[in-house]
Amino acid sequence: MGRTTPSLTDDISVSLSYTRGKPCERKVGAWPKPFDLDRIRVRSAHIRHCEIDFVAAFYHKNPGLELALKARNQGVGAGVTAIWPQEPALASGPLRGVKVLDLTTVVMGPSATQILGDLGADVVKVETSGGDTVRLIGPWRNAGMGPLFLQANRNKRGIVLDLKTPEGKAAAVALAASADVLVSNVRPQGLKRLRLDYESLSAENPKLIYCSAVGYGSDGPYAGAAVYDDLMQAASGISGLFRLVDGAPRYAPVNICDRVVGLYVVNAVTSALYHRAMTGEGQFIEVPMFETMAQFVLADHIGGEVFQPPEGPMGYRRLMSRTRGPYPTADGHLALVVYTDRQWRDFTALVGDPDLMASDPRFATQDARTRHAEDAGAYLARHLGGKTTDVWLEALRKFDIAACKVNSLEDLLTDPHLAAVDFFEDFEHPTEGRLRTTRFPVRFSRSPASIRRHAPRLGEHTDAFVQADAAPEESR
Repeated sequence: MGRTTPSLTDDISVSLSYTRGKPCERKVGAWPKPFDLDRIRVRSAHIRHCEIDFVAAFYHKNPGLELALKARNQGVGAGVTAIWPQEPALASGPLRGVKVLDLTTVVMGPSATQILGDLGADVVKVETSGGDTVRLIGPWRNAGMGPLFLQANRNKRGIVLDLKTPEGKAAAVALAASADVLVSNVRPQGLKRLRLDYESLSAENPKLIYCSAVGYGSDGPYAGAAVYDDLMQAASGISGLFRLVDGAPRYAPVNICDRVVGLYVVNAVTSALYHRAMTGEGQFIEVPMFETMAQFVLADHIGGEVFQPPEGPMGYRRLMSRTRGPYPTADGHLALVVYTDRQWRDFTALVGDPDLMASDPRFATQDARTRHAEDAGAYLARHLGGKTTDVWLEALRKFDIAACKVNSLEDLLTDPHLAAVDFFEDFEHPTEGRLRTTRFPVRFSRSPASIRRHAPRLGEHTDAFVQADAAPEESR
């Protein structure tokens, strides 16, 4: 991420020592040569008696050389050593080298940080001793390693911290001091009480990008309320749209709000990283689920209310039509969109009704078909039931009319296209055995995403990051 230099200025001295050799004291301004400052990285932060020892290692020509920077710092905890070990040189992707401290749980936040990890970021996931609750959603081979957790937490290292203790809080503060990005979906009130809020952490790390994913924006009356995907489907109008189609509100059987908002988190973080690259500035980001999903839904369904005063009802009629499909065929169902005037002319000719658009004004134009979406869908359904799905697919393909079969979940596992693009990847997990995952779907020609690390067991990497500070002062 560019040149790293000390940011603390109070009572700083530099101690240089080789693996074999006597230490020598120098002031910060007299950096040793020929060591390359671009290769400095923070290796550890010792926290004891309200004092931080920053230890940076120069891996250039003398890997045994350490540079110890000692600075006074008020208000931190005691008794632990927090370390951010460098990730092995396995990562590829546009975010390679970006360090992300992950304080998220369940689906929305972890799915966002998983994408950041796929894109090359070094993600460290912090959990309580009980672990992320989605660990317990089975099936599993070993308790706490369920499929939702395994899919949303690859490319991460995992540690356990009790943020309510001085030691756990101090470790989190130290890790945030060397992080590029912090992502949290913990309610902000709790983090503020722990002094893990943006104001507290950015005072020590002004370049920190702090992304807080919340249920509702902090300026509104719902701020601070607990939310889950089901609640957001209801609040954003998604469940209500089902009522217009089926007669009763219900939930889509996928965590659509968690996944969509997770993508907004990724967009926000990567945009902030670009801003920092241009200006050097970190910043605070708030991603509210309710407002995000309201925008997502209304982008399709604001309808006539986009005009003031309104020019018609809300809702995109074609999407709300009870006859939208998929349509029954002789042996299954077909997803079909006959959309443009050209496609309607071709389809009506294919089914032996070439004069329909000229003779029936409901089908004459795209606007008319949208206003009469129920009739348009019913027309398609009447003509599709007499032939098999494959026969229809072959016939429609000749006219470049978009159609596909309706897959089951099991069908996805054997889909020939997904097989051809190597969509699924199998790998060995050290405790869970042979596992299957889905690769990152986007292809980069210069900086490809990668799957390089299995989802961590609870606390798998704690010892590498956080250690009891029992060693005598002079031994460090």
